[in-house]
Amino acid sequence: MEPPFDKTPGVVATISGYTGGSLLNPTYGQVSGGGTGHYEALKVTYDPAKVSYAKLLDVFWRNIDPLDSSGQFCDRGSQYRAAIFYHTEEQKMSADSSRRAIEQSAKLGKPIVTPVVAAAAFYPAEDYHQNYYKKNPIRYRFYSWNCGRARRLSNVWGRS
Repeated sequence: MEPPFDKTPGVVATISGYTGGSLLNPTYGQVSGGGTGHYEALKVTYDPAKVSYAKLLDVFWRNIDPLDSSGQFCDRGSQYRAAIFYHTEEQKMSADSSRRAIEQSAKLGKPIVTPVVAAAAFYPAEDYHQNYYKKNPIRYRFYSWNCGRARRLSNVWGRS
């Protein structure tokens, strides 16, 4: 999820990490094993004078499969599910509203399974996970293509 947010004007920083579970200071090995309750997550810092929270929600929705409750693309397991983590009641209301608008449009044809969840402690991932797509562009492109990410997003949302 780093690339779409990093290229959004007004986004100041993105940090890959883990949230939602009970284990303190989890590692990638622990989270990817699926037993921690954590999600792999992205912390997005933004300038609200340059980009709205609604725009960030739109970027989020258009880059996930909101119909998949078992992971995302070829990443399977509860740690790979998509979710929106909110920090304020205003963010919660905006996220719920954006979800309802998509559901009411009936564009997707199935119920959205992506939850809107209160933010919990966020643990930054190890350095080698930060900006992975920049540090390992060939591996990242191969992984993304091999997982059918773009194809699935096109099937869900249509061509952008």
